[in-house]
Amino acid sequence: MTPPTCKPRSGVNQSLTLKRRRRITENDEYAAFLRRVIRAYSRRVASGDIDAITDMAHLAADFDTAIGEAVTGLRSAGYSWADIGLRLGITRQAAQQRWGSHHTTTGSDRDCA
Repeated sequence: MTPPTCKPRSGVNQSLTLKRRRRITENDEYAAFLRRVIRAYSRRVASGDIDAITDMAHLAADFDTAIGEAVTGLRSAGYSWADIGLRLGITRQAAQQRWGSHHTTTGSDRDCA
């Protein structure tokens, strides 16, 4: 009988399992990786894979949706339209017009920045 202080035996051979530190990927590195993937995909399509242009267009729509979700999250975290617009190289009004509907469900606070 196994004493209660013993850990249950894992099916993993510990001598074969490396104890690696998880590498934390920073946002800048991740964005650079995504840029490389997108450029490689566009080169593949440009080389004659015409059917993939449809998938590329869907990716663009997915990316636009993701930006809207990111902006909504930033607004929920307390960032202003001016903060968001500054990072995107647009005015706060342009940012609010583009993504304001993602943030609010009523029109009452739409004009607030």
